[in-house]
Amino acid sequence: MRPLGWWLMLVGLLRLISVWAGFFNIWALRVAVFSQTEMTDVHGRTFGVWTLMTCTLCFLCAFNLESKPLYMATFFSFIYALGHFLTEHLIYHTMRISNVSIVAFVAGTSITWMLLEWNSHDAKRNVKPE
Repeated sequence: MRPLGWWLMLVGLLRLISVWAGFFNIWALRVAVFSQTEMTDVHGRTFGVWTLMTCTLCFLCAFNLESKPLYMATFFSFIYALGHFLTEHLIYHTMRISNVSIVAFVAGTSITWMLLEWNSHDAKRNVKPE
């Protein structure tokens, strides 16, 4: 497995913590991530399902880096997550800057790394043996 695959596995495992909090410990999600306590159990479970979907994308992509559609879906999931959390902080003021910085680090690293390796599997496939 390539280093990017290992990174995506790590990110997927970290996202599983948020899935657990969304389903089974909404209080931790309210306190640790969001700055307002108006989050309901339904919001927590919705956050958990969304995070579970992105976690699944990370795991699938880690083992299938050569699949362009899966790679693109995973790549855009990082962009959407970063955009969502930035919006929550900048517009709605429901997320602490310290938590946005954690999301920005993970998503930013993933986005950058995936951009750098965007066509690497094509380059390896098109090398002709001499």
